Amino acid sequence: MPAVGQSGSYEQFFVAIQRDDVRTLERLGRLGFDFNTPSPELEPPLFLAISQGSLRVARFLIGRPEVNVDARGSTDENPLMMAALRGHLDLVEALIARRAQVNKPGWTPLHYAATHKGPNAPAITRLLLEHHAFIDAESPNRTTPLMMAAHYGHPMVVRMLLEEGADPLARNQQGLTAIDFAHRAGRPDMAELIASFVRGSLPAGTW
Repeated sequence: MPAVGQSGSYEQFFVAIQRDDVRTLERLGRLGFDFNTPSPELEPPLFLAISQGSLRVARFLIGRPEVNVDARGSTDENPLMMAALRGHLDLVEALIARRAQVNKPGWTPLHYAATHKGPNAPAITRLLLEHHAFIDAESPNRTTPLMMAAHYGHPMVVRMLLEEGADPLARNQQGLTAIDFAHRAGRPDMAELIASFVRGSLPAGTW
């Protein structure tokens, strides 16, 4: 929490994040305000800006070298995960340039990129893979990025993950494969895409 003398600045800081108000942040920065100060709910400012869609503020904070780009929110999500989930390619690029963690235990930025269905999803997924994202990363219940893509994501992301070596037959704790995820989401085209990839990778007569 802020010191007593900073209480007014503290309130202004989080109002500015909500309003996507960079000018107020610049003024607070000149006064020495700590841009890593967590919200009352203990959410890091950069994570909060991205999750609220305050993209000008997010870009400003990423550009400040003192800002911790890996600070995690209350649900163990980091800014790179949120940027990937929302499809903000420029923020993903900027965070990676700041050496944000591409891999972490549990849910990862690649899981979140695979969940996004928008037009930037393939580029974000490719960028994460190029920076050594673990393609078969397991969530706490052993769900992989391919499973998330099969259920929610962009068809090109499903194909990309398969072509880059994702395991199409991996199972989560409930015993479900990526094909099962696709069927449960009512996406037979995704299920067939994965099944055809499996068939093509096995010797004749084994599928």
